[in-house]
Amino acid sequence: MSSDAGIKHEGFSADERAAMKDHAQELKKAARRTSKAEKAAEAERDVLAKIAEMQDGDRVLAERVHAVVTAAAPALDPKLWYGMPAYALDGKVVCFFQSAEKFKSRYATLGFSDQAQLDEGPMWPAYFALVEVTAEVEARIAALVERAVG
Repeated sequence: MSSDAGIKHEGFSADERAAMKDHAQELKKAARRTSKAEKAAEAERDVLAKIAEMQDGDRVLAERVHAVVTAAAPALDPKLWYGMPAYALDGKVVCFFQSAEKFKSRYATLGFSDQAQLDEGPMWPAYFALVEVTAEVEARIAALVERAVG
């Protein structure tokens, strides 16, 4: 019998473990692809399929974010990252969309990695809550993404 029986260990949640499994599968799938063009086309199909699987509210937001990001920064390559639609430059994720459903949050999130060139003084936002994508929000996303890639 274990000496710590009855003690609750904090670790990764089931959602976090699922995201890590998604990421491992994404890496295996990417390794099997051959040409750069094939990799890019397959990765975009994967992103669009993941978006199509989302619940209606998240799906609508993700579709708009995808359209805005790909139009504003064509240098970014869509790819899945921990089961989330993401956009990478030279293979490194710059930004990503996290559905509200993914981690049972009350809102979806547009996040930027440390690869994003959003530095602004000693502190700046790296995650943005999304509840609706209006024309004003689209313009703000486009400006952030353009700035993020430099």
